[in-house]
Amino acid sequence: MALAQRIIAAISAPYAIGGQNIVIGASIGIAVIGHDCAGSADIMRYADMALYRAKNEGRNRGCIYDAAMNADLSNRKLLEGDLREAIKNDRLKLLYQPIVNKSGETVVGVEALCRWTHPTRGEITPTEFITAAEHSGLIIELGAWVLRRACLDGMAWPGLTVSVNVSPLQFRHTDFAEVVERTLAETKFDPARLELELTESVLLGNVETAEAGMLRVKALGVRLALDDFGTGYSSLLYLRRFPFDKLKIDRSFVLSIEKAADAAAIVHAVVSLGRGLGMKVTAEGMETADQQLFLRAAGVHYMQGYRFGKAVSAAEITARLQSSEAFQPLEAPTALAG
Repeated sequence: MALAQRIIAAISAPYAIGGQNIVIGASIGIAVIGHDCAGSADIMRYADMALYRAKNEGRNRGCIYDAAMNADLSNRKLLEGDLREAIKNDRLKLLYQPIVNKSGETVVGVEALCRWTHPTRGEITPTEFITAAEHSGLIIELGAWVLRRACLDGMAWPGLTVSVNVSPLQFRHTDFAEVVERTLAETKFDPARLELELTESVLLGNVETAEAGMLRVKALGVRLALDDFGTGYSSLLYLRRFPFDKLKIDRSFVLSIEKAADAAAIVHAVVSLGRGLGMKVTAEGMETADQQLFLRAAGVHYMQGYRFGKAVSAAEITARLQSSEAFQPLEAPTALAG
C-alpha cells in the first residue's frame, strides 16, 4: 500500500501543458502472489477485481485483493445477468410521480422512475441495479426500455409532460439521438411532451460533444432539464452555453429551507437565475405546506414531492387524472413515504 501511495502521488503531481495546470489521478489494484494462484491469469484477475474496488471506493487509491472480492464479483455478475433477462422479457416497471403547477392545484407532468422486483431477492433498489447497469454497459438497453415504456404510457395522458432521466453513459452513446427519434416515431409520442433530465456529470470534460448531442435532441422538439442543480459544480457556464429548458432544484435544498437560512437563500438565487435565463424552475422534494408557500413566493414554476403524491403506476395516474380531486395537496405527506 505504501508503494501504491507513492505511485499515485507521483502520477497526481500537476503537469504544466500549454500554460495550463493539468492534474490526473490513478487507481491501483494489487494482487499478492501466493499458493492459491494457479497462474498469471488468476493473478491478473485478482488485481483487476482489486482495481474495480479501488475505483468503486472513490478512485485515487490502492486496494489489495481479498477473497471477499470474489464473492462480490460473483454476486454482481449474477445481478447483471438477471437484469439483462429482466430488460429482455419486460419484467421491469415504471412508476410516475406527479409534477404540479406553482399553485399545486394542477398536474402538468410526471417523472418516470424505474423499479425492479427480482423473482427471488424482492425489491432491488434503483441505486443498486442502475449502478450495475452502468458498470456492465446495460444502461444503454435499460435507458432505451425506459424511454419507450414512458412514451407508450404517456399516450394516455394528453397534455402532460413526461420526464425521463438519462444516464451520462446513455447520453454519450453515439446513437442516442437516433434512439430518441426512432422511439418517438414508433410510439407516435409528441416530442414536445417529452422532457429528458440530464445531470451535470453529462457535461464534465465533454463540453463540445455534449453540446452537439443536446442540439441534435432539441432539433427533434424534445425539451431538456438540468437535474439536481446545486449538488455538483453548478457552473454558470453550463446554464449559459447549453440549451436547457428547465432547471430542477435538488430536494436536499427544499428539505432544508425551513431550518437553514443559507438553503433558503440558495433556493431564491437559483430561482432568480433560472428565470433570468428564461428557464422554467422545478423544486423537488416538496413535503409540507410551509415549503410549498415558500417556494411559490420564491417564484418556482413547478413542484414535485410527497405533498402531491408518491410515484405510482401508470394505471393509478390515469385513474387520478379522471378524478376532480386527484392531485389536491396532502397535509400529512409523510404517510405516503411507505
